[in-house]
Amino acid sequence: MGLFSLAGVATAQTPPDVADLVGAKGAGGETQLQARGYRFVRVDTGDDRKWSYWWHPQRHQCLSVATYDGRYQSIVSTPAPDCREQAHPSDGDRDRGHDGRESGYHPDIGYRQPQPVRQAPSYAAPDREPPMVDGQSIDLGLVCFGDGERPGVANSYGWTWDHDRKRYVYGNRVEMTAQQFDASVMLQFWQGGGRIKLPRKLVPPIHSRGTDDGWWDVYNVSMQPGRISGEYRLNGLNKPRIRINRVSGQISIAGMGDYAFRGTCDTVEAAAHRRF
Repeated sequence: MGLFSLAGVATAQTPPDVADLVGAKGAGGETQLQARGYRFVRVDTGDDRKWSYWWHPQRHQCLSVATYDGRYQSIVSTPAPDCREQAHPSDGDRDRGHDGRESGYHPDIGYRQPQPVRQAPSYAAPDREPPMVDGQSIDLGLVCFGDGERPGVANSYGWTWDHDRKRYVYGNRVEMTAQQFDASVMLQFWQGGGRIKLPRKLVPPIHSRGTDDGWWDVYNVSMQPGRISGEYRLNGLNKPRIRINRVSGQISIAGMGDYAFRGTCDTVEAAAHRRF
């Protein structure tokens, strides 16, 4: 019963804009926090886990992220001084001591105009013009984090058949393997086209058509109410196919051989009744 109660408290303190990151892998979670306006401040290391602190300047919010076994175990709000920032009067109870007071705190005894409540988180900066790419206005921007896979080679020892000596021999051999890793990709779509930003691990040694800043053109783009699809060209043989579910936010990229990526996407503009 005690463990259950503690878990309930941690969940209640998780800010809604980062609640979906609880359980995420560390590398993907860091990318998501940065995409949502948080900046890394510091980290404390314990015996079996780490606590990292992230600050959101616009929201004046400090997060404490506990990482255990490579994943985000909990994300909770914490007082601004934990992020090496001064407490702000608007922080209210979040930064108050047990006696209900704090340094520089002044109670609000007058009328305060109600603030609008967002029904879903939006990570776009307010009052900012949409980005443009080659004269095209971006209709949809996505940040996706998950697991990538690519072909690789590995050395191993074992028994192999020697055709010349007509016997099994023990020694070193080179095998083709599938290398897995944490990764994140970014996508931008506009009418009739789009582009994708790939991490280095998803770019093979032999490639073409990529730009110096890591973006690749997406062709044959289809944007339907429930799904998005398209493809990009790594080289003459490998043309990975992109499939995105707009309801669940799941993305899958499949190319030649073991080349693949699977993950979850977030958008800078939340929409009703679907993830984006």
